[in-house]
Amino acid sequence: MGITSLLIRQITVMFALIGVGFFLYRRRMLTDQGAKDMGNILLYLVFPAIILNNFCVEKTPEKVTEFVHSSLLSLICIILAVIISWIIYGKRDVVAAFSASFSNSGFIGLPIILAVLGPQSVFSISMLMALANIQLWTAGVYMMSGDLSLIKPQKLLKLPIVLAVIAGCLIFFLEIPVPSVVQSILTSVSGLNTPLAMIVTGIYLAQSDLLSMIRKKEIYMASLCRLIVIPVITAFVIRIIPLGSAVMKLAILIAVSCPTGTNTSILAQMYGKNYTEAAEIICVSTLLCVITLPVMVTIIQLIL
Repeated sequence: MGITSLLIRQITVMFALIGVGFFLYRRRMLTDQGAKDMGNILLYLVFPAIILNNFCVEKTPEKVTEFVHSSLLSLICIILAVIISWIIYGKRDVVAAFSASFSNSGFIGLPIILAVLGPQSVFSISMLMALANIQLWTAGVYMMSGDLSLIKPQKLLKLPIVLAVIAGCLIFFLEIPVPSVVQSILTSVSGLNTPLAMIVTGIYLAQSDLLSMIRKKEIYMASLCRLIVIPVITAFVIRIIPLGSAVMKLAILIAVSCPTGTNTSILAQMYGKNYTEAAEIICVSTLLCVITLPVMVTIIQLIL
């Protein structure tokens, strides 16, 4: 089965799970608190488990090279996303600029990369996820607030994914042995990612006025910037950089092609920006990705 066929199949499964979350919330079988609790499980348990699990590999020269190359490529992708979105929107629409900059690489990207490219490819995007979280609480906070004094390094060191990457790096580079039972636990917990993440997304969509938001042109423009414009430009830039394999680049670019991250609405509300606009971009970009992601994977493969 081709990679595009696998991608379409995985997205179909994911949207079926989103439908489950949507249905359960609308029938009041799940609540806002339930969604928040599941989100906390993903943030504080599942995502770190996935990262740690993928650092529990034998240290080889090839793996060290993969780590360095994926880190550099991820940093380039993250910086490019901020630059492109700021050029397009700037201060004219801070929420749209923020929404275009940050992809949902955890909730959406991880399940797809696992299904399409296999567990070994998650190692390639571990640093992307960590750097994206650092970007969120530095460049993201500045974009939303306009106040550099709000960026606090100590907060970054408390982020679960950042802590997981630090721990994973210690395990990997110092070759610390991890008992097989611990690896089995990490693998089992990692398996919760797709169902929990998609159900939470479905709950989020169920809270929105779908008919109202699908009529807004500006929401589509911001979504397409996130889903198509930034990934295509990034793919052309990544193509000419002589680092990493084609599979590594594809894994990173799949994560870059994901819809807007759910933290966008949280930060918009936190800093007094248009929370509704952020929520609508999240919802529309998530719905559109069922079409754009398979197309983007095909285009990216042609570019690479």
